[in-house]
Amino acid sequence: MRHVVFCLMMIFSLAAQASEADRLRQADFPLQSHELALKNQAVLTYLWADVYTAALYAPSDLSAKEAWSQQKALRLTLYYFRDIDRNDVIKAATATLQRQQASARLKPEIDKLHASFRDIRSGDRYALDFRPGRGLNLEINGQVVFSSGNDELARAYLSLWLAPNGLSERLRTQLLN
Repeated sequence: MRHVVFCLMMIFSLAAQASEADRLRQADFPLQSHELALKNQAVLTYLWADVYTAALYAPSDLSAKEAWSQQKALRLTLYYFRDIDRNDVIKAATATLQRQQASARLKPEIDKLHASFRDIRSGDRYALDFRPGRGLNLEINGQVVFSSGNDELARAYLSLWLAPNGLSERLRTQLLN
């Protein structure tokens, strides 16, 4: 019985790896986004299931890592492959922000950002667009549903994907390389 379980685990693992390239192509991200260049993209996989493809855009003259560390303009786009309840997204984000020790002063704005979330459906695109001095926009399927002029909020929320102790160290590494 253990051999059967092990074989199934290996098959699912190999299938997930093989499908990652397909998922990246399927997301069909544009090469340019709001004057930013596509730097990297990666698939978040959880328990052998592809959840979303993340694409990170930054100024063309900087690497993704440089843009993040220098607090330059960034755009993170997520293309979802699965339905996800908004409460599950908020719960994961809140736990991660606590683990990353986000400033308690940001809680009211984070709550407003979370209030703009809706249940995610397969095929939905979420984007976090950060411009220094202008702050953060959250777009759902191309429509801005939340805006904040607070650069600190933008940095804290993008940290979910781009800082240590975030949602996925593997995804973070792939996006920032």
